[in-house]
Amino acid sequence: MDMFTRLLSQVFVPRQKEIEQFARKADVLQYRQLDKLLKKARHTAWGKEYRLKDLRSYADFAKRLPLQSYDDIKPYVMRMINGESDVLWPGRVKWYAKSSGTTNDKSKYLPVTREMRQAQYRGGFDCVALYLKNNPKSRFFSHKGLILGGSHSPSPLNKHSHCGDLSAVLIQNLNPLVDLVRVPKKKIILMDEWEEKIRRIVESTWNEDVNSLSGVPSWMLVLIKAMLEKTGKQYLTEVWPHLEVFFHGGISFEPYRDQYKALIPDDKMCYMETYNASEGFFGIQDDFSDPSMLLMPDYGIFYEFIPLSELETKSNPTILPLEAVEAGKNYAMVITTAGGLWRYLIGDTVRFTSVFPHKFVISGRTKHFINAFGEELMVDNADKAISQTSRQTGAKVKEYTAAPLFLLDRAKGMHEWLIEFEKRPSSIAEFSALLDKNLQALNSDYEAKRYKDMSLLPLRIHVAREGTFYAWLRRKGQLGGQHKIPRLSNDRRQFEELLAMATSEVS
Repeated sequence: MDMFTRLLSQVFVPRQKEIEQFARKADVLQYRQLDKLLKKARHTAWGKEYRLKDLRSYADFAKRLPLQSYDDIKPYVMRMINGESDVLWPGRVKWYAKSSGTTNDKSKYLPVTREMRQAQYRGGFDCVALYLKNNPKSRFFSHKGLILGGSHSPSPLNKHSHCGDLSAVLIQNLNPLVDLVRVPKKKIILMDEWEEKIRRIVESTWNEDVNSLSGVPSWMLVLIKAMLEKTGKQYLTEVWPHLEVFFHGGISFEPYRDQYKALIPDDKMCYMETYNASEGFFGIQDDFSDPSMLLMPDYGIFYEFIPLSELETKSNPTILPLEAVEAGKNYAMVITTAGGLWRYLIGDTVRFTSVFPHKFVISGRTKHFINAFGEELMVDNADKAISQTSRQTGAKVKEYTAAPLFLLDRAKGMHEWLIEFEKRPSSIAEFSALLDKNLQALNSDYEAKRYKDMSLLPLRIHVAREGTFYAWLRRKGQLGGQHKIPRLSNDRRQFEELLAMATSEVS
């Protein structure tokens, strides 16, 4: 560790010690968060409607407030966008994170209050704190960091409000001092046109001394390849020799891990996952040897969890506070936040790998899994199987998606996969067989349905032509930022759209 980084690293020591106490104090911290949230919002329109001032316990809270979806809170959010104060949260909210929409809306607009921005910045601070703790030889503050974020623009709903990807909202409101150690310039990073933004970033940073990257793995990969094309280099470490860490989030890193290792062939390169969504900052990987993330219990968020097995099958599913969750089970996450979200079903599913400390992996989305035949295939199963199969065959997968196919004449079905390869395997048939085998090893429900082809036949792979997924996102106006490919789906709508754009071979 260089002298400058060693000196600044002392600023992070008190917080490192606080985080060490999470294993012992998570439940206490959580109920403290709930108490603060209820007191802060009791005089808002929402607080008066649900009489928050009368609540005295978690039991009161759970009994009084119903689960909420975006469609439920949309009328309140619209009032806020149109300038009304004290609706879901005290004061007037100017900034909104634009997120992928519901069945009724193209986009969701989630309030980004001052308190939530502070929590997001605190999450960034904690990422650095945990990174320095894990990498005592770091020279983090002696070089620059490259952040690949989204864009923002005046809201189409009200000229006085602003919306954009969460990363853009945070960059816009960042302390100007951070610009001294960050590239590219704010006006470039906030550009709306994705492909021109990539070109400008490359032109302005190829000769900078960058040692840290932050962004979504799929979109950062686009930037890296553009950088290598510009410089004529084979490896990113030839462009930025001091590169040491990539802070990534938004999608699973597992399918991209081998591609990054090929482009950054340095055993000392660190990869650190964060769970930083439009609705809040939830988790940070605190151990490089453990892919799970530490749940952050003191960011102005109160967590609850619904067993995934009950979410679709029961009208009144069990809702558990953090202290009651169990390791190894999949849960849909419910949050109450200083952003004015109250018992909000976020749409993500998590599986705890340990409790006290509470560490977890993102297992998928409540709508992005396949359970057409009782197989309960989750995104994390698919990501791991793709990664394992790629290593076994020497292939590199660029993007993929999958959906069920019903064979009504045989009363059975199969899973169809559309895969775009960075490096194609020598045999698609072998890749298919291994992928199917690996999915069975990872998921006992899938294995049971595949037993003797009783319910599920062997999966089928379509090979997508190069650029299919990128072109699909471009057609939808979803290049860059937090936009992502839907990995798994119970219906075939998006799969058929993508398949129609791909010149395919079928295994």
